Amino acid sequence: MDNEADYGPFLKALSGADPIQARRFAAAKALELGWGGVSKVSAITGFSRTTINKGIQELESNEDLKPPERLRKPGGGRKRVADREPNLLNDLEKIMEESTAGDPMSLLKWTYKSTYAIAEELQSRGHKVSHDTVRRLLKESGYSLQANRKNLEGKSGPERDTQFRYISSQAAKFIDAGDPVISVDAKKKELVGNYKNSGRTWRQKGQPELVNVYDFPSKAIGAAIPYGVYDPKRNEGVVNIGKSHNTAEFAVESIRQWWNLVGKYRYAGCKNLLICADGGGSNGSRNRGWKFFLQQLADEIGITITVSHFPPGTSKWNKIEHCMFSFISMNWRGKPLSSYETIIKLIGSTKTKKGLRIEARLDDRDYETGIKILDEDMARLKISVHELYPMWNYSIEPRLTTSK
Repeated sequence: MDNEADYGPFLKALSGADPIQARRFAAAKALELGWGGVSKVSAITGFSRTTINKGIQELESNEDLKPPERLRKPGGGRKRVADREPNLLNDLEKIMEESTAGDPMSLLKWTYKSTYAIAEELQSRGHKVSHDTVRRLLKESGYSLQANRKNLEGKSGPERDTQFRYISSQAAKFIDAGDPVISVDAKKKELVGNYKNSGRTWRQKGQPELVNVYDFPSKAIGAAIPYGVYDPKRNEGVVNIGKSHNTAEFAVESIRQWWNLVGKYRYAGCKNLLICADGGGSNGSRNRGWKFFLQQLADEIGITITVSHFPPGTSKWNKIEHCMFSFISMNWRGKPLSSYETIIKLIGSTKTKKGLRIEARLDDRDYETGIKILDEDMARLKISVHELYPMWNYSIEPRLTTSK
């Protein structure tokens, strides 16, 4: 029995059994399957290996099986700690957000804190939990213990952790005040046409979707540059799909589109906006155009725009990467991006169990590259740098009048 469907009659019989009978049925099925049977039955029923092994001991015992004298009522027994303490999972997630490491593009997350240390931290916050409970809750939340993997993007200075904590504190302050916090970045450029797209998708056997053998850019319909804006508080985002170049002007226009489509309605009356962005590219900390066009946006919408950049070599820690872009990639894997309409539909149909919502639009503008922002242009910006790492943290206030 390798397919879950093959266990249908067994699971149906199990559903009508009392706890003692269910344990013994599961044990009998594990013995029938032979080597690896306990693991298979545990996976298909959700019973622990300890429960199944106890049933096996009862079946292999020389004593006759007797009906139990007392059965637990449905729903009886000790309540799960997460049910007894509703704030436990929230506190656990906060601790993990501060200490998560690795490649967040994966669905699995992993942490360098031990379950003992996490349990002690939760106990200091008033929760009665053991390290075993922490281990179980982490597994249920998608964490696992992982070995090292070579996947570093580059060197990062010793100030990295300090900047991460500063971004976290800034985001918490803005959210508490009811102001928007967004994470922004550009996904890699995609060729639009009948080209192979990595990954696999379910289709009838022997009927793969046929695509071109060679990915010649000259034969493509065009290029698609998805620039995303993600709101972690509301778990929703907007993807602006450019057709020309990933410039600073395009990046800021993508934020403008987010504001016009959803931001000004979700955060009516707000006076501040926090943008969390990578340190390089079209939204880089040294990119003059990025600051220049953000000033124009601040003047237009009349709110102060604060920017906090992630340190060099840490772009994968940007929330948009593992909370939005990774799910877009999974949703369109194995599907040729044959047209702009296809890309918009695939992005817009991306959903998650946690309620992710994404709106996609096509940007037909032709963005010019190589625009020079002069010193006098920068001098007219109403920008103030923060005390901590001024290159990475700054605020741009709206000007009462805009110099032409």
